[in-house]
Amino acid sequence: MLAPRLPALPALLWLALAPLPGSPGPAAKAELRVRVRLPGGQVAEESLQADSGSDCISLELRKADGALITLTADFRQEVKIFRALILGELERGQSQFQALCFVTRLHRNEIIPSESMAKLRQKNPRTVRQAEEVRGLEHLSMDVAVNFSKGAQLSSHIHNVCAEAKEAIYTREDDVKFWLEKGVDGSMFEVLPQTSDLPDLQRCRLCTDRWKPCICSYSLSIEWYPCMLKYCRSRDATGKVSSYKCGIRSCQKGYTFDYYVPQKQLCLWDEET
Repeated sequence: MLAPRLPALPALLWLALAPLPGSPGPAAKAELRVRVRLPGGQVAEESLQADSGSDCISLELRKADGALITLTADFRQEVKIFRALILGELERGQSQFQALCFVTRLHRNEIIPSESMAKLRQKNPRTVRQAEEVRGLEHLSMDVAVNFSKGAQLSSHIHNVCAEAKEAIYTREDDVKFWLEKGVDGSMFEVLPQTSDLPDLQRCRLCTDRWKPCICSYSLSIEWYPCMLKYCRSRDATGKVSSYKCGIRSCQKGYTFDYYVPQKQLCLWDEET
């Protein structure tokens, strides 16, 4: 049986309600490093960066298998970018590492605003954090490829975040429809082959030929992130009640992405065990 996740102590993480001496002011960049526990029990350091000027945040964490996971949230464009830098299997003919980018719509209230993230502090940096809330696994079919050279129209961050994954940037048709309604140029998107188009197209874990196309799956988890603001109430001398930001709620969320690859050699981690 899995041990229950322990709630984080509210006193250890808090939001500065007014700029402190030397703290970031308006349109500032800030970084916070938090120790988190991975599913296998290992402790890793997660970096959280906020840029309230460009209204974006970035989280970075190294998985137990060595893969480097980055999540960039672009609030202005309502875009989320997941990047995975996966160590290659050199003995099986892969390059030193493989890069993937998954681009999805950013919904309201998924994560705290960039200006609140920039004010986040912790009193005890050595504390190992565990999320207060485990949000459900999201399984996404990434059935559209994104053209890297045109991706800046969708989010300016794609150019930097996905530079190593120019031929492996994926999104969903449902999200494409949302962005097209906002006026994004549709020429950057290309619908990928699906099992309905190619009856012989298998999942990579079932495919025995490393050079055949297949549907690959990649899973990742954001182990700790500030998903909600907490509000407290105060009463003034006249008895009037007001609310103010007094902390954050932390969440953990897992994702599984399914996407087309032209050969199983690009998906060697997705095998039956």
